[in-house]
Amino acid sequence: MARSMEEAMGLALGLISRTCSISKCIIFFLILVFHPTTEAYDSLDPNGNITIKWDIMSWTPDGYVAVVSIFNFQKYRHIQAPGWTLGWTWYKKEVIWNMVGAQTTEQGDCSRFKGNIPHCCKKKPEVVDLLPGTPYNQMVANCCKGGVINSWVQDPGNAVSSFQIVVGSSGSSNKTVRAPRNFTLSAPGPGYTCGPARIVRPSKFKSADQRRETQALWTWNATCTYSQFLSQNAPACCVSLSAFYNETIVPCPTCSCGCQNNITQPGSCVEGDSPYLASALARPSKNSFTPLVECTSHMCPVRIHWHVKTNYKEYWRVKVTITNFNYRMNYTQWNLVAQHPNFDNLTQIFSFNYKSLSTYGSINDTAMLWGIKFYNDLLMQAGPMGNVQSEFLFKKDKASFTFDKGWAFPRRIYFNGDNCVMPPPDAYPWLPNSTSRELIPLIQIVSAFFAALAFLVSAV
Repeated sequence: MARSMEEAMGLALGLISRTCSISKCIIFFLILVFHPTTEAYDSLDPNGNITIKWDIMSWTPDGYVAVVSIFNFQKYRHIQAPGWTLGWTWYKKEVIWNMVGAQTTEQGDCSRFKGNIPHCCKKKPEVVDLLPGTPYNQMVANCCKGGVINSWVQDPGNAVSSFQIVVGSSGSSNKTVRAPRNFTLSAPGPGYTCGPARIVRPSKFKSADQRRETQALWTWNATCTYSQFLSQNAPACCVSLSAFYNETIVPCPTCSCGCQNNITQPGSCVEGDSPYLASALARPSKNSFTPLVECTSHMCPVRIHWHVKTNYKEYWRVKVTITNFNYRMNYTQWNLVAQHPNFDNLTQIFSFNYKSLSTYGSINDTAMLWGIKFYNDLLMQAGPMGNVQSEFLFKKDKASFTFDKGWAFPRRIYFNGDNCVMPPPDAYPWLPNSTSRELIPLIQIVSAFFAALAFLVSAV
């Protein structure tokens, strides 16, 4: 078998070497290496993306005024604190004279200007949202939320962020203005890849009284897609399982999100009662999104526990607990996506919001869950309060319902849009094996009792 594999590999390499140049072979090899990673495509949200819309609203003597909007069209993946950072490369020698609703992180070298100094002269500016509480005269619609953008399903009213920009040294007509290139989006870390800006139909706007419609002079769109593989080197969550009919608790797989390695990587995790914890939290690394997790066997920032709690005649109940092991993070507006065939018969849910995600048309097996505002929408950092929980009540479907062979457990679980590590299927808590534990009929017990009683009477 090994020899045949070697021969097949040799034939393949020989074919490649005869049919492509060195540069093409390198590209082909990279495709082979990275193709097995499927995290860039999310089958539960295949069309999810973030769209950057650049609307030119008016011309100025040396440029234009534009409204830039960031739309989050992802069903359940949101941009959390500390928020988004949007960057691009100017096509020519454009500058930013003024901004409302956002600001660049650096001004750059503006020494060539006399008198009025632009807001930013950098060739590759980076823009961040303004914080809540910004003065009214520095705001535009959908700005000033600290860069936080909620997911489309969870909160569509807050799934967009906008700012106004005054651009100079760019020309002032459709024939001279060029769209920026090389858009980048950090949200807040890496993970998004943006395509080129393309000309689309001008955006249209309704007046306050809804009786007049205006439109942009010119509109560009750039689309950014998310890859969990690019976002982080390791998964961000894991799943553990248990059931009332089995004493075994299946933990998260060991080293799901990394392994404890305090020898070569000190500070990779910390015990809850460690004196190191206070100093580590007091001096977080600047611009570091690396979680500081509690030392566990799985080393994940978040664990989801799915417990099959009760079996009724026509219903069954599940308890779900989300635990935060990350000392550096409070998860605001968190959400959970679970895939299970019985969500089509979900009867009641307690203390969570629920939305069905019908990704495959009539098949209703995927649910999006999130906390109730001001009650449990904030998942606190690691500690006694670092968990939220709820229970689901399902109606049994006589045609398909069974507790056998792990059917009662989810197929996939996402937390904040990241796919969580599931235990291997052969480790799921199954029903007890009837051959290893014989149940004695009641009549045999009663017969044995009366036989023993008769023996005692006769002996007396």
